[in-house]
Amino acid sequence: MKKDSKMSPNFEVELLPDAIEFLENLDDKAREKIYYNIRRSQWVYDNELFKKLNEHIWEFRTFYNGKAYRLFAFWDKTDVKKTIVLSTHAILKKTQKTPLKEIRKAEEIRFQYLNNKTQNKQHVNK
Repeated sequence: MKKDSKMSPNFEVELLPDAIEFLENLDDKAREKIYYNIRRSQWVYDNELFKKLNEHIWEFRTFYNGKAYRLFAFWDKTDVKKTIVLSTHAILKKTQKTPLKEIRKAEEIRFQYLNNKTQNKQHVNK
């Protein structure tokens, strides 16, 4: 299939400070693999790369060099012109089940982000 130059990704990705810090502390190859998978997930739907965990929280998934990396994320669809997926934080997954405390942390960051965005919008409209 020929790639149309006008095609755009399904969503944009923004990394919040905790996610950036996690990635900065990885070796170059692991970081490159994670970025590659994030970029790929913007174009193709693949549950192995980007998976829904609950109503609001998703995870970018990378398995590299015997390690499972998870970047937690949520959608921001408040702008009609662009959809953003924000990655809240990341972990090196050590158990089969995703730790509930990490999902809760992502939910709390999502709540704060959307609450701040709503408050800032109200101040602009006054």
